[in-house]
Amino acid sequence: MSKLADSIPTGFMTGVLRFVFGLPAPVRRLITGPPITLDGQRLHPQAQLLLKLQSLSGEDWATTTPAANRAGLSRSSALVGGPVIEGVHVRPVRIPRGDDVLPARFYQPTGLADGSPLLIFYHGGGWVSGDLESHDNLCRFLAVEAGVRVLAVDYRLAPEHPFPAAVDDALSAFNYAVDHAAELGVDPDRIALGGDSAGGNLAAVTALQAARAGGPKPVFLMLLYPGVDASVRRRSRELFGRGFFLTDEKIDWFLGHYVPEQAARIDHRVSVLLADDLSALPPTYLATAGFDPLRDDGEAFAEKLAQAGVPVVLRRHAGLIHGYANILGVGGVFREAVAEAVGSLRTGLALANARQEIAETA
Repeated sequence: MSKLADSIPTGFMTGVLRFVFGLPAPVRRLITGPPITLDGQRLHPQAQLLLKLQSLSGEDWATTTPAANRAGLSRSSALVGGPVIEGVHVRPVRIPRGDDVLPARFYQPTGLADGSPLLIFYHGGGWVSGDLESHDNLCRFLAVEAGVRVLAVDYRLAPEHPFPAAVDDALSAFNYAVDHAAELGVDPDRIALGGDSAGGNLAAVTALQAARAGGPKPVFLMLLYPGVDASVRRRSRELFGRGFFLTDEKIDWFLGHYVPEQAARIDHRVSVLLADDLSALPPTYLATAGFDPLRDDGEAFAEKLAQAGVPVVLRRHAGLIHGYANILGVGGVFREAVAEAVGSLRTGLALANARQEIAETA
């Protein structure tokens, strides 16, 4: 993050951002410059404007140190996350983890009856950054719009806690939710897992581990531009590795902290795409962004799920960039993309409920 970006108060920057996005479209186009078309896709004007403002302000999701990266993500989330979404009660949850505890946050929409579905959400940030605050408004949005309770997990971060610490925490959170469903007011047979980027990776890995354990398993996966294969470089990393928020350099930097040993990157708990059998995974909604270096990884995973017989909906938001789910406060196109994911979640949970009722009456 540049010294310029550091010196400007976040509140002021947020006001400027909203003002610019509120300008007439011709004026916004003068700021952004000519349209950007790559790989047969046109970068959405709102995404292009956001990237241009990021460049002008010197705001960058720095990879100099983990501390700088975390501060950068926190600042970026505050800038684009929008006003705090109301209509949801939020409280802390402490999940036992050996002699320690795993912090989490529980979101309960106002007036939601007991026995609702639950979404366990794992935040993004390259396994190095992100926390309960960086994705707070997104979790509020998911809870209110989907009509579900949400459990957000503050899993351990690298490099202080490299792989498989985050994987272990993610599974612990799922097992806790199953075991404490009555206490949480949720239906243990309607638990979904979701996450963005690294969080999407953890959601898929947790679902696979739960299925292999032979016990309870989630009924739905909501994966937003997940990282699913650290073993290869697909074409999208070459096409979109510079200039579109998440860069090729940043991906290598994150993996270097999370999985420093190259040999470990083929472990299915890192590269879930490489798992021998994905057929036990639940129905899945997987969204990618057209201008995302991770686009082709996510789409390859969706294809492998389909080949394994898993019901999967793949949605490419062709004009968007990595991280769009956190951009709820500016540019309607980002919010619309998240709303679509909410619709898939509602549908997936409703179908799970119908299957449960049929099984009970059979």
